[in-house]
Amino acid sequence: MIACLSSNLPNLHSTPTAPGQTTSEPDSKPQARKLKSSPQLNRWSRARAVRSGRKLDRLGHRSPQSSVNFKVRDRDGVDLEPERISDGEDNVEAMEGKSIYMVSDGTGWTAEHAVNAALGQFEHCLVDRNCAVNTHLFSGIDDVEQLMVIIKQAAKDGAMLVYTLADPSMAESAKKACELWGIPSTDVLGPITEAIASHLGVSPSGLPRGAPGRNFPLSEEYFRRIEAIEFTIKQDDGALPQNLQKADIILSGVSRTGKTPLSIYLAQKGYKVANVPIVMGVELPKSLFQVDPEKVFGLTINPLVLQSIRKARARSLGFRDEIRSNYSEMDYVREELEFAGRIFAQNPVWPVIVTGKAIEETAAVVLRLYHDRKHKCSMPRISKRY
Repeated sequence: MIACLSSNLPNLHSTPTAPGQTTSEPDSKPQARKLKSSPQLNRWSRARAVRSGRKLDRLGHRSPQSSVNFKVRDRDGVDLEPERISDGEDNVEAMEGKSIYMVSDGTGWTAEHAVNAALGQFEHCLVDRNCAVNTHLFSGIDDVEQLMVIIKQAAKDGAMLVYTLADPSMAESAKKACELWGIPSTDVLGPITEAIASHLGVSPSGLPRGAPGRNFPLSEEYFRRIEAIEFTIKQDDGALPQNLQKADIILSGVSRTGKTPLSIYLAQKGYKVANVPIVMGVELPKSLFQVDPEKVFGLTINPLVLQSIRKARARSLGFRDEIRSNYSEMDYVREELEFAGRIFAQNPVWPVIVTGKAIEETAAVVLRLYHDRKHKCSMPRISKRY
């Protein structure tokens, strides 16, 4: 995205405009060739804007603050001017959302997850659309000029800047620029890096991931993760039950309790995971009851949540009404959950985990119990359900 920016941006040296003020137009230049946009892309852009809380203006009546001053060039060096996207409706009004710019000299994974974790504390506001938020990730930013372009645009959008920059000089440049233009900013990586450096008595390298001089040899852990992912994919949805004894973790539950996504998430952490569906009228594989019961985890869910998930799934698959009613009818959902509950009761060693929350939260419970059992240090618990 940043690689497409022209080096001679007309607003590169301009100061951010205050709310209510307009920016002066750049000097007249040859007519820019316009990018062709499809109606499908226009609809997608409009829907994304409405979901994020941005205000949609009609064609020809956009506010100066909403125009992006970046210039993009094609392969021939000709300036490209994106076509304005008309909302197509006169009464589309949405509350303007606050923007959060995330800047990283690497993949941006740390900044993105830190911001998402913090936004989780404001669900009461975000869900009710009282405080819409737009997040923008800029990864691979290892040049001060690129950094300044982003910060200036953040000032014009009234955005907050969150950055993870390993190079101390880059981080200092970001800090000073934000102070100069009055941009609220947070350095996610700097404070913890300084604290660890002080604790170890060693200076950090200051090099981002993937930079020349930083070598990441293919370790045993890397190959273990790859092997775990391959195993988990092959063992999805009850496949190859004869291999259950090779799994580190076995998940079992009715349809749409989150077995597959949870399995993949755990596999990316290096655990071989198999999942076995519980279906009324279908006998469970005998190997499930022959493996170590301490590595089997039962998954259940609130009936109302499961019904809503199944309804959405049935619509997306185009199920006929009679099939959809059997799959997502509340009586059927409750009956399936009760059937699974009886199986769990017959196997009291299996912990039963209630899903329906974030995969990371469910995975944390599974791993805590897994390691507690593995190291024989389980903590007292009030209930068997988690």
